[in-house]
Amino acid sequence: QVQLVESGGGLVQAGGSLRLSCAASGRTFSNYVMGWFRQASGKEREFVAAMRGSETGTYYSDSVKGRFTISRDNAKNTIYLQMNSLKPEDTAVYSCAAQLMGSINYPRAASRYNYWGQGTQVTVSS
Repeated sequence: QVQLVESGGGLVQAGGSLRLSCAASGRTFSNYVMGWFRQASGKEREFVAAMRGSETGTYYSDSVKGRFTISRDNAKNTIYLQMNSLKPEDTAVYSCAAQLMGSINYPRAASRYNYWGQGTQVTVSS
């Protein structure tokens, strides 16, 4: 079992920045692909970014590429999402998720993640 707790959400003006954190506990953190997803009101959950265990490979959605950066600190069992140049359309509940690493992983597929945090609200005002 892996427990995930997000923090760092809030209200920010367009063009501003926020950094989200996701603290994990329970299992060996580096054995998991860690991802960020978001869900805006009335919309489907969408992939934002993901990062493999101890590797450096990262994945981003086209909508956030160049503005958001995912990183992880395996010693602290924490992943981060640095969000810059925020836009009103970035407003959503952001959740982190963990996917056990295997021979094949699907970093962009929400259905493949085994554990989820409760989410943190990010609101970007225009």
